[in-house]
Amino acid sequence: AIAAMQQRERERTGISSLKVGFNRVFGYYFEVSRANLDRVPPDYHRKQTLANGERFFTPELKSWEETVLRAGERIIALEASLFAAVRERVCEHLSAIHAVSARIATLDVFAALAEVARRRDYVRPEVGDGFALEIVAGRHPVVETMMPREQFIPNDLRLDQSGCVVILTGPNMAGKSTVLRQVGLITLLAQIGSFVPARSASVGVVDRIFTRVGASDNLVRGQSTFMVEMNETAAILNGASERSLVLLDEIGRGTSTWDGLSVATATTEHLHDQIGAKTIFATHYQELTRLADRLPGVVNFSVAVREEHDEIIFLRRLVPGGADRSYGVDVARLAGLPPAVVERAREILRELETGGGTSSPPPPRRPAQLALFAAPPHPVVERLRATDVNQLTPVQALVLLAELASGARA
Repeated sequence: AIAAMQQRERERTGISSLKVGFNRVFGYYFEVSRANLDRVPPDYHRKQTLANGERFFTPELKSWEETVLRAGERIIALEASLFAAVRERVCEHLSAIHAVSARIATLDVFAALAEVARRRDYVRPEVGDGFALEIVAGRHPVVETMMPREQFIPNDLRLDQSGCVVILTGPNMAGKSTVLRQVGLITLLAQIGSFVPARSASVGVVDRIFTRVGASDNLVRGQSTFMVEMNETAAILNGASERSLVLLDEIGRGTSTWDGLSVATATTEHLHDQIGAKTIFATHYQELTRLADRLPGVVNFSVAVREEHDEIIFLRRLVPGGADRSYGVDVARLAGLPPAVVERAREILRELETGGGTSSPPPPRRPAQLALFAAPPHPVVERLRATDVNQLTPVQALVLLAELASGARA
């Protein structure tokens, strides 16, 4: 209709460049260039003046515009009416639709679990009311998909009344965290009715799975890495029961060695003596392996490593007993630290293992000067003594440090 009107007006006026346009402000219009303004018929009413021409409308164009706009409004109204009718019809069968949707969702989940079980050679686990958790040749369901099947090393693990707490030691990158995660995922898969990635699995039903894996701080709440660790550990100790599965990774690494070891030891003792939950505790604290000598339910496992010509090879196989070394310097070398730094680290490690200190000479001591009268304490020292650092957020600590530095220089 627009194209026909445009062609008809071109023939009537003799203006070959005349065209019909539209915008949201002025609606539909005829646009005529300035060179052809003398040909404009008297029934053309000016609507807008431009630099290179003018825009007009006619009663016919105005009538057509009103028809189009009313048609658009009628289309919107009709669409809303039809949608409301469809919605009412759907609401009449809402319960049936919800039931069908739930069944389709259930079938979708079962089909997905069945497909991955068939494709990845999962097995049907035995799920019962017993306490024991036994996994033979267990695999991580995600990690194994990112490498060829023959490259993933499966592992066996058993947790029962005689050994409910496993202390898992070994170097970084050896696969301790992977073992923790795969045990948790296999337990979860078994309890939702799925086959599991293992040669066989017997799973005693657990009421909850607690994890403390990874290190992170919370700057928004002013919590350090260690505080976040302790919050999560507290939630585990306050919420776990004998039927829970607890997976802990590196508790206490966010603070000093002895503080961290003390907290880790006390946590393990509480899980063993008071709660009795099935627990796997991955740690670098070799001292924790001594708990197996005095706690009957604690057993030691480690991730095997082989040394060849000053090189370490991660076998990623669980073996009974604790790790004899942490291989931290070797891992640092694999990570790309400069050779000079690695060699210096080896020297310091040998000195520390033999009971000595670092080879750096101690700073010269200044001769003591006895004073006739006791010197008044420095204001900075007094302010430090009066400050409770445990109540400071990171931002407050930085502000306080700047003020103390300014006071010390004054």
